[in-house]
Amino acid sequence: MPKRMIGDILLGRSLVTASPEMTVRSASRLMAEKRIGALLIVENQRISGIFTERDALNKVLAGSLDPDATRLSQVMVREPQTIRADKPLAYALHMMAEGGFRHVPVVDDAGVPVGMVSARDALGQDMVELERDMRRLEELEGSIGY
Repeated sequence: MPKRMIGDILLGRSLVTASPEMTVRSASRLMAEKRIGALLIVENQRISGIFTERDALNKVLAGSLDPDATRLSQVMVREPQTIRADKPLAYALHMMAEGGFRHVPVVDDAGVPVGMVSARDALGQDMVELERDMRRLEELEGSIGY
């Protein structure tokens, strides 16, 4: 298996971030719109936390919190582990397996966030193409009224 570098995986991706004051509902909508499973919470170009689908489920829904009143600062994971873009994806996957999480923020040498990798990235280009084909099929089905 070739050693895919994190920097190569991030090429062409935009970083989606949120503020600690954003509500859980707004964050969840943003994640759904962007088709991502986690948001980096950023203040002054520094990561202050991460909010994931699991946080929405386990902390907000299961905890009976109001997603319109709950701020990300209340439910985010603070000080998440990070990795640099010059590392192989295998390093990030090892971190995820050891830590029991699915997303790792990527930072530059100065600690500024530049992206995020997920366990899903291990699936590679085949998964990306399958998802693209499925979206195209959904669009086609929607345009003919199924």
